[in-house]
Amino acid sequence: PREAHVTGIDFSGSMLEKARERAAKKDAAPVRLLQMDAADLKFSDDAFDIVYAPYLISVVPDPVKVAQEMRRVCRPGGKIVILNHFLSTNRLLAWLERSISPFTVHIGFKSDLDLGALIAQAELRPVSIEKINFPRIWSLVTCLKD
Repeated sequence: PREAHVTGIDFSGSMLEKARERAAKKDAAPVRLLQMDAADLKFSDDAFDIVYAPYLISVVPDPVKVAQEMRRVCRPGGKIVILNHFLSTNRLLAWLERSISPFTVHIGFKSDLDLGALIAQAELRPVSIEKINFPRIWSLVTCLKD
């Protein structure tokens, strides 16, 4: 909605430039864009109603630290939403994802990130986990901060 206050961050200046181009389109809510490391957010505790990380958690060096930072900057009762690929619960696909993981890290992502471990280590409380997009290897994880 136009009345929303949206803040976007990225570590990469070139990605921020692409975001600026998108944000400049008319009819978009005003967006504040900042260069920042998701594992070291420069925001105060409880600063946001919703913290959303699409396609991010498997490409950062420390996914747990990023999820902990997301939790820290989310206000009590707020939502933490993560959209990402996680290790499959299907044994055959999980074996494949673990097998290719040593190679995928060289192109910038982890193919075998365990959702259960991430949730536990970051002390998140999921209220829904949905498989979305085609093929259904992407999970939309919605958590509430207590």
